[in-house]
Amino acid sequence: MENKTRIGIIICDRYRTCAGGKCLRALREREGAFSIYRNTEVELVGYTTCNGCPGGNIEYAGDEMVRNGATIIHLATGLLVGYPPCPYIDTFKNFLEHRYGVKVVLGTHPIPTKYLEMHTRLGTWEDESWSERLSAVMADEATRTAYN
Repeated sequence: MENKTRIGIIICDRYRTCAGGKCLRALREREGAFSIYRNTEVELVGYTTCNGCPGGNIEYAGDEMVRNGATIIHLATGLLVGYPPCPYIDTFKNFLEHRYGVKVVLGTHPIPTKYLEMHTRLGTWEDESWSERLSAVMADEATRTAYN
């Protein structure tokens, strides 16, 4: 039997035309939230949007990804860094974990510098709850700049 981790990625519908370049690059390079797979073979088994607020595709996407073997679902960095950040991200995480028994990771690729700077100016992430939400996608300045 194969020993690989199967994952799914759900992106914000605002970015529905995104080709996934930053997410896929980070997965390949094991950067950002994908650093947890440094010594693990990973297979991407699903990539889709939430279908817009309030996340009409979350239930279907979670079901499809789990049917395809996903044991971990990543809620993409775009849900964290959009203007405004997704107001449903905690709800999505809670639902997916409880409904499908999967681990949900907040984030995919490292936060680009331009988003960190803007959200710092806006004060978006001042509440302490954001520290934990952003922890998997914070990176050093050189890596953040590389994802601009």
